[in-house]
Amino acid sequence: MRRRHFIQSLSAALLAPAALRKAPLSLGARKLRRVGIQLYTLRDAAKQDLARTLADIAALGYNDVEMLGGMGNFGASPTQVKQMLDRNGLRAPSTHVGTNVLDQLDRALDDAHVIGHQYIVVASLPEDQAKTLDDYRRWADKFNEAGAKTKRAGIWFGFHDEANDFAKVDGKVLYDELAARIDSSVVRLQLDTGNLGVAGGDPIEYMQRYRDKYWQFHIKDVPRLGAPSDTELGKGVIDFKKLLGMIDHIDEKHLYVEQESYPGNPIDSARVDYKYLAALEF
Repeated sequence: MRRRHFIQSLSAALLAPAALRKAPLSLGARKLRRVGIQLYTLRDAAKQDLARTLADIAALGYNDVEMLGGMGNFGASPTQVKQMLDRNGLRAPSTHVGTNVLDQLDRALDDAHVIGHQYIVVASLPEDQAKTLDDYRRWADKFNEAGAKTKRAGIWFGFHDEANDFAKVDGKVLYDELAARIDSSVVRLQLDTGNLGVAGGDPIEYMQRYRDKYWQFHIKDVPRLGAPSDTELGKGVIDFKKLLGMIDHIDEKHLYVEQESYPGNPIDSARVDYKYLAALEF
């Protein structure tokens, strides 16, 4: 089932100490200090037992989890989610939501403060409202308005790309219309490398284009650009060493493993993905 349809069915970024940000680092010797996972990677398990799934995530070594507010966190209340995270030593810096959050911002902000989210991220746009260049311009304006409100409450507003966002209309890429119009003082983009790869785009090129607007990342691999589905990290074609090296102030940003299709058990893929990303030097 496609991610978009699965979802529809159901404070400021944490700053590293100044001394750490300014410390000289040798090239090729850095590793991520924290590795996160998007809960959609283990969606079926979370639907059956969220508490057990979060415990399994922590046992694999992950530090952070991006929750699924758009799926109601699988029936758990914000307080229950916070308790589960704390019990396993996890953080949830962000959550994915639907565009209906624009009509429920006060509630979303209340939930974010309870759970500890720093970001509320729109996962995807409704297909019937994301077809034209003007559609994407309108969404950018709506997100800027929402972002101004959430930032006053200490939470960033974000947007996550899907493969169809990179379609061309009248010679222009839809996503580019939104990205160019986003006010980066109130809205931050989340780059899904795999979704861009499925669309045939190059994540390195998009990092060069919008690197100042990207503050969160879904680290997802593809067997080839334009492939219909993703693959385990390190088994595809995306140069993550180069991509991570391009991320300014990387310790202030959030990187989440996400995999949507698997060769076997999803938890086994989550283990492979963690080992790859945690060991990667850049």
